[in-house]
Amino acid sequence: MVQLIVVLIILAVLGLPQAAYVIPEWQQAIVTRFGQPIRTVREPGLYLKLPLIHTLIRFEKRVLATDAMPGEYLTRDKKRLAVDHISRWEIADPLQFFRTMRDERGAMARLDDIITARLRQEIAKEDFKAIIRERRAAIMETVTAATRELTAPFGIRVVDVRIRRADLPPEVQASVFARMQAERQRIALRYRAEGEEKAREVRAEADKEREIILAKAYADAQRLRGEGDARATAVTGRAFGRDPGFYGFLRRLETYERIFAQGTTVVLPSNSDLLRYLESPRPRR
Repeated sequence: MVQLIVVLIILAVLGLPQAAYVIPEWQQAIVTRFGQPIRTVREPGLYLKLPLIHTLIRFEKRVLATDAMPGEYLTRDKKRLAVDHISRWEIADPLQFFRTMRDERGAMARLDDIITARLRQEIAKEDFKAIIRERRAAIMETVTAATRELTAPFGIRVVDVRIRRADLPPEVQASVFARMQAERQRIALRYRAEGEEKAREVRAEADKEREIILAKAYADAQRLRGEGDARATAVTGRAFGRDPGFYGFLRRLETYERIFAQGTTVVLPSNSDLLRYLESPRPRR
């Protein structure tokens, strides 16, 4: 009898860790018996099960996120669009989820297939510009509602589906950028040509104005020079008329100053008229 009690105590001690389990607040579980679900545990706490007979399968109660690989879609106007979407979902019915999906990995793959198919349908209804500009939010709402309805039989509740990035494929981006660069270069060349033409016009106008100013200045200079010469001639004429001898004397002195510079040697005959004022300041009779 004592031996039987000891054996029972040992079995109880060894089996207690396998019989008791704790469900935290962020988890829920399914208890199966030989692979068949018999109980759903959704509330946190301490629970018991039969070791070796019952199996505990845990599931997340928190909201899960699925980040799918980017895919290419075709818009209504036959434009290729690269879309990267994410989804948030939770396990609403663990028992139904276990029967249909078995685990979270299978659920993510199935959810990704459904969202991709719905996105392909909605994107095919819209033009490329509309998706980029104003129809993006509407498409996400439509896809979320449709995905939520399709995944409800699997025990999944879809919180939302979001398009994280919608852009042209890399090879299309390269061609678009090349086209944009060529267009910008064409515009730049046009601006340069227009600038050069405008510069030529400005330079031609400046040259014309310069020639006009120079011609006017030359005319004014000639006029002033003529007026000065006329006045000088008039003054000279008046002076010569008053005293021709004195005028001739001054002219001779000016001539001497120009030709008899320092170090100049002049050979003239003794009766040269140029030297008469050097012999005598009085004029010859």
